[in-house]
Amino acid sequence: MSKTLKDRLAGGASVLMVNPNHVSATLCEKLVRSGADAVFIDCEHGLPGFEDIHHMAKAARHAGGFGIVRPQNQERSMITRCLNAGADGLMVPLIHTAAIAREVVHHFRYAVPDDHANRLLVGMVESVEAVSNLDAILAVDGIDVFFVGPGDLSQSMGHSPNVPPGGRRAQAVLDMVDDTLRRIRAAGRLAGTLAVKQDVAHLVAQGAQLIYYHADPFVADGVQLMRQLSQPAR
Repeated sequence: MSKTLKDRLAGGASVLMVNPNHVSATLCEKLVRSGADAVFIDCEHGLPGFEDIHHMAKAARHAGGFGIVRPQNQERSMITRCLNAGADGLMVPLIHTAAIAREVVHHFRYAVPDDHANRLLVGMVESVEAVSNLDAILAVDGIDVFFVGPGDLSQSMGHSPNVPPGGRRAQAVLDMVDDTLRRIRAAGRLAGTLAVKQDVAHLVAQGAQLIYYHADPFVADGVQLMRQLSQPAR
C-alpha cells in the first residue's frame, strides 16, 4: 500500500468503502481487487467478531486495500480490541457531543500510541443532537473524517431508517445530510456518508469524500441483469 487512506483523503481523492454484508475474508479481498479502497467491517449491526476482524482486514490489505471497523460501542476496551485485531481504522458511532468526540480520540490514541497517525478515525454524526452540536464537534482535533449517517439521522428525526428498493428518504433528511456535509467542509474538515448509485455525484458535490456503499446491491443488480439477458427472444 503506497498511501494510507489519510494520505488519499488529504490529497483530495474520494475513497470508496464497501460493506461486504457477510463475514467473509474472501469477499473482502475480491471487493478490493474489484476497485474498493476499503472494506467496512460492521460490528455494531453486523455479525463479525474480533477474529473475523483480523481475517477480513488482513484479506483487504493483501489485495491492496484497508479494513475499517465500526465497533459496537465507544468503550476503551472495545476500541482497543478492534485496533489490536488488525483494523486499519475505526468508524465510531454516536458522536453526539464534543465531549464524546474527545473521549473517543483519547481511547483511539491510547489503544495504538505508536501507530495512531497511520490509522483512520471516523466519527459518525447521526442524530439531531449531533447536528446541533456540530460546530463544537468539528473543533475536536484527532478525528480524520466526519461521517453523516443518514439511517440513524432519519430515525432521530422521526422517520424510518429503512428505504425500500427504488424509494427515497424523507426530503427533510436529505436536506439535513446535504447541509451537514457542507458545514463539515466549510470548517475545513473531511466528510463522508452512505450513498446509493443515483446520489453519488450529488453527495460528492456537497463535499463527501468517503463514500460508503453496500455490496448486496452489486449482487442484486448483476443477477437481475443476467436474468434479463438470459430470457429467450419472443
